[in-house]
Amino acid sequence: MLASLNSTTILGVTALPVRLEIDIANGLPRYSMVGLPDAGATESRERVWGALRNSGYQLPLGRTTVNLAPGDIRKEGPHFDLAIALGILAASNATQLQTKHLDRLMVLGELAMSGEVRPVRGVLPSLIAAKKMGLAKVIIPWANYPEASILSDLAIIPVKHLNEAIDCLLNSEKSHQLSYCITPPQSSESNMHENENYWLEAPDLEMVHGQHLARRALELCAAGCHHLLFIGPPGSGKTLLARCLPTILPPLNEEQSLEVTAIHSTVHSSSIPSLSRRPPFRSPGTNITLAGLMGSYSPGEISQAHHGVLFMDEFPEFRRECLEALRAPLECGQVEIARAKFHITYPCRFTLVAAMNPCHCGYFGDSERECLCTPRQREKYYHRISEPILDRIALQVRLSRPRPEELMSSEKAENSATVAHRVQQARRIQEERGFYNEQLTPAQIKRYCQYDRESAHFLQQAAKHLAFSARVFSSIARVARTIADLKGQEAITLNEVSEALAYRTISKHYSPIEQSR
Repeated sequence: MLASLNSTTILGVTALPVRLEIDIANGLPRYSMVGLPDAGATESRERVWGALRNSGYQLPLGRTTVNLAPGDIRKEGPHFDLAIALGILAASNATQLQTKHLDRLMVLGELAMSGEVRPVRGVLPSLIAAKKMGLAKVIIPWANYPEASILSDLAIIPVKHLNEAIDCLLNSEKSHQLSYCITPPQSSESNMHENENYWLEAPDLEMVHGQHLARRALELCAAGCHHLLFIGPPGSGKTLLARCLPTILPPLNEEQSLEVTAIHSTVHSSSIPSLSRRPPFRSPGTNITLAGLMGSYSPGEISQAHHGVLFMDEFPEFRRECLEALRAPLECGQVEIARAKFHITYPCRFTLVAAMNPCHCGYFGDSERECLCTPRQREKYYHRISEPILDRIALQVRLSRPRPEELMSSEKAENSATVAHRVQQARRIQEERGFYNEQLTPAQIKRYCQYDRESAHFLQQAAKHLAFSARVFSSIARVARTIADLKGQEAITLNEVSEALAYRTISKHYSPIEQSR
């Protein structure tokens, strides 16, 4: 007998519909799965067989074939287990469960050998796919219910055990009541969203003593979504400043929040208690691979930082291939991954904050400690970052270690709440235009970055003297536009242009070797 029901497979950050067809025919007992399943899906046989046996059901006697349609799409993961088990019971007539109970139904869930239903990843994108397919209800693991409850207009049936799923399907009235009356489980601390934990630990900007230029650059970074690079010796506060950035960023709107939550859902199986309104903050280590950073069959770090911050400490220590791969994502906000029979585009509209030492030992230019590196070593270290990457970083700031009197000063600096208020006002101005300043195209720069005569002449002379590329020239215009937005003025004057130029003092034309001369 044949039974069929719906599920999904995760491709990148999107859930694609999958139709499960379970056929049980006469013959020697055998189980086979077709439709391009991966190892996680193929191993469902042992989990499903154990769950059925330990839940009190007899295994079907005959040839059991599971088809995952369409057959030309790779199917990943163990979340087909529960659907396969229900399909086998309906096709074998082992219970009162019939194929009619599986109509207009989507099933997600991994099975334990005991019959317990375990959480899976990608529930939120799967529910979005179920809505597009016009399905009436969805069975999901109990632990994934908080995430599923984000979409309130879909009938959700959370279950803990295989027997509970069968009972819900046999009693349609009960399942309807469950989908709306059930109390969502409480999330443990270990399952809390990473951003929620990080937000509670993020330091306030008032903890930063001195570093007025760096604080200003951080504010511009948050206001215009500009990329930022800190260069300074150990102990100058680079990491502290970067970790203060989430506290001055505005909350995500509903559309951005849904995108960020959907990406998190496809990467982690732990449940998400609600839509996260806080921008993500990702900080990969220097040993990360290209696939880990850019993504492969699942989103990489730059996509997990979508609408948030990607902090790369010890920037030159990352692999050269990883740094060079950032070129296109920094500009277009998306990354394309191409493999054999696999091509997908991930969103990655993030703000890059990078930090590095001025040399390998870290003390070149420091007033207190002598640099131990040779000129050749300093030049080699600095040239680990190519000029095209530097051109894409609008704000480049040199830091020095704060003086003892600054650290001991009782005078309080501006806190994050005060700076965040100014950032939100500047963001509102940009949202009225329809885009943030870092995303301005050349045509939009001509329209929204109008210089007066004095500032235009000054910028032209500076560009000639410093040999700026066209990309750097546009970057200065974007930063000047952000400075004007923070002031609440429409015109860009000499003050805004000169301040924007102050953040372009780090250049491959002025390397540590030439500065030392």
